[in-house]
Amino acid sequence: MNLTSANNIKYKGEACIELRAGGYLAMIAPGIGSNVIRLRDETNDIEIFRFHDSVTIEDIKQAPEVYGLPSLYLPNRLNGGRLKTSDAVYQLPVNETQLGNFIHGFLHKRPYTVVDIQTAGEKAIAKTEYLYDENDEYFQYLPIKFKAEFTFQLSEQGLEYAFTMTNLSSVQMPYGVCTHTTMMAPFTSDGKGEDMRLYVPIGEKWQLNDRCLPTGVFMPLDNHDKQYLTGSMVPVKQIINNDVYYAEMGEMDEKPFYGIVASDIASGKQIRYEVSRDYRFWIIWNDWGEKGYFCPEPMSWMIDAPNLPLSPEDTGYEELAPGASKTVTQHFYTVLS
Repeated sequence: MNLTSANNIKYKGEACIELRAGGYLAMIAPGIGSNVIRLRDETNDIEIFRFHDSVTIEDIKQAPEVYGLPSLYLPNRLNGGRLKTSDAVYQLPVNETQLGNFIHGFLHKRPYTVVDIQTAGEKAIAKTEYLYDENDEYFQYLPIKFKAEFTFQLSEQGLEYAFTMTNLSSVQMPYGVCTHTTMMAPFTSDGKGEDMRLYVPIGEKWQLNDRCLPTGVFMPLDNHDKQYLTGSMVPVKQIINNDVYYAEMGEMDEKPFYGIVASDIASGKQIRYEVSRDYRFWIIWNDWGEKGYFCPEPMSWMIDAPNLPLSPEDTGYEELAPGASKTVTQHFYTVLS
């Protein structure tokens, strides 16, 4: 019988939430953007997110984009930090100086308040929130008050994640979210990187320029790209540098599947990662391929979406009206094939 629990703990001095249910363990760091710094299938020895006990909390705080499950607002890059909405133009600081872009937003670095921790039957649940207002240092650049809320639910079905944003201002709020999901490769203690395979149902490929911004050109899928569709892509041991695609509906077990699957062909173990249809794009990146992880990043809008000379239908650009909310969801679970 699997233990179900939800507790406040200290991990290396950092206040965290530990959820246990259905043979899974999740560890959430509210003080680091509510990042799920660890997700593990303890029964089957599957470490889902990039996690090493040798990594310090300071390491994670210095680079929260490349550990666990960091949730980003705003996604990816904005050209020169410019953010154009239907009723304003905002100027964000250029924090990727080499390429002249604003990157990754700020929400994944903020301290969240723990709203609720509980068990309900065989589910372990945690809720956190962050109120963005004039007390945030970025409010001088983006003076749009909002609330960000997370719900994490762990059970024998794995981890279910819900992210809600609410516009608390009187102006239009640009709405673009993503997770910079960092997945272990290999994900078992005795696995090998060369045995990893990745399946991603993709559509058209976006061309990026030398500043990692879209050119507006769509490219035909070549043999490299088609490996995602066949589930034969090795996501590490080679360089994958910002492969960008429309997300499409795929199929698993003869059922519709909107997400990605990471497999270990030696053991038959799989991580399945499903996302809501609000995430219209996938970007695949692996930090030069030799660091034992890769990032399948689902985004609700395309890189630099507010500034692209394309329609919102193409770019995923969206705004929340005053008082409006939107929730996106994700689901992580393991399978033995």
